[in-house]
Amino acid sequence: MTTWHLSRIGAVAIMCAVIMLLTNCGRLMFATLNAPSYVGTYRLHADFPYGKGPRHSLDVYVPSGAERRPVVVFWYGGMWTRGSKEWYRFVGASLADAGYVAVLPDYTLFPQARFPDFIRDGARAVKWAHDHATDLGGDPNAIFLMGHSAGGHIAATLALDERYLRAVGGDPRWIRGWIGLSAPYALETRIGGYLFLRRIFQEPYVASDWHLIDRVRARSPPALLIHGTQDIYPLDVVEMDFKLRSAGSYVECYIYDNATHMDTVAAFSLPLRWETPALADVRRFIDRTLDDPRIADGTAAGTPCPNVKNRFLPSPAPGHGANEAAP
Repeated sequence: MTTWHLSRIGAVAIMCAVIMLLTNCGRLMFATLNAPSYVGTYRLHADFPYGKGPRHSLDVYVPSGAERRPVVVFWYGGMWTRGSKEWYRFVGASLADAGYVAVLPDYTLFPQARFPDFIRDGARAVKWAHDHATDLGGDPNAIFLMGHSAGGHIAATLALDERYLRAVGGDPRWIRGWIGLSAPYALETRIGGYLFLRRIFQEPYVASDWHLIDRVRARSPPALLIHGTQDIYPLDVVEMDFKLRSAGSYVECYIYDNATHMDTVAAFSLPLRWETPALADVRRFIDRTLDDPRIADGTAAGTPCPNVKNRFLPSPAPGHGANEAAP
């Protein structure tokens, strides 16, 4: 018997399709997600420049009365071709309401950017977050990297490959942990229907430069891996969990039953918080990482991925696909 799962975010998408024939549906979806975020106890500082390019700016969400609070840098997804920090206000607001200083950068997109341009942008944003953390009520030595989909690939790359932070004068020791929401960890660029990926990820770089399961190093920062059983290529997250544990890193892995690609991030919005426990798991991971020194040295047990391998179905392209919400 086939069980059909329709999340609220999916219902919104269908409603958009029926009413608007997909015209501006993405904007309506993000407006719905963002609506509750305009009420809260945080302060929003918009459009700080972290570089000289037109997309080198970031927004900062600061909890009321913040002082030396953990800093979470979040990158949105969009197949490296689209997206805006303003669309994800609901993520910044929810993190700030949870007591963290949230930094949401824009980054250069294809066709203006190709790998690793957006990774270098990410490194500059992290350097900016560290240098300005104290002024904004954050702790410069308690930075967590987080991203959804393509943004999760950016966050994971910066956490696992120290070259990018060092190239901008940063220090990998600033990173206390990283969080991947529905991120691709073994990105395959030669999938039919996604030929543009070959133009984004191309020579002189090779697959091992962007296959993050190949970038795992000993004692990398603690990781929280979040995915869904109806997500895109969830086997990537299982392999990443195995590689990190084999290298001696602390990992928590949660694969939510029936959750789709967008459910893992949409649940940061108050009306959809019931969809997945993503925000609660993120909060618990950050607080536990800061409180328990065994997590930093990899001696704590962590939470392995659940054994749901036989329930995974193949999808068109890792980290992307029909469930990726974009206008």
